[in-house]
Amino acid sequence: MKIANLRLPLTPAAPAEMDAPTVVPVPMTALDRRRVRRRLMAPDGTELRLAFPTGTYLAPGTLLERRGEVAYIVAAAAEDVAALRPTGTAQAVRAAHAIGNLHRDLTESEAGEYLALWDAPLELLLTRLGVPFTREFRPFLGRPSWADE
Repeated sequence: MKIANLRLPLTPAAPAEMDAPTVVPVPMTALDRRRVRRRLMAPDGTELRLAFPTGTYLAPGTLLERRGEVAYIVAAAAEDVAALRPTGTAQAVRAAHAIGNLHRDLTESEAGEYLALWDAPLELLLTRLGVPFTREFRPFLGRPSWADE
């Protein structure tokens, strides 16, 4: 028996739900977007109590709660990432394979770069592979590694 589809992504809020006059984005890191049963403080000081099903992933744009005329939505917070700029397809494939073997997400940015959450082992791996990268602070839309969950 094969078990599949254990992760339950929430879809971003539909425009009909977002017709609230005030929309408050709640910045969350990749790890925070995995923690779906907790209390958190919104930027306007409102306490939100999350109780989504276990295994849910809060994608940026997801409606967390609506209180009267205020809608609280998930926003991707800036994080410490490695921005990879492979010189060719072969180098990109080697880097993606190596990062995948570490059970980490690799996402593509609008600028055509690949982003992964930065840490010292990842820096060592990319240096050994000879993949050009820079350490930057920007939103990461992937999931954290399994070790962080």
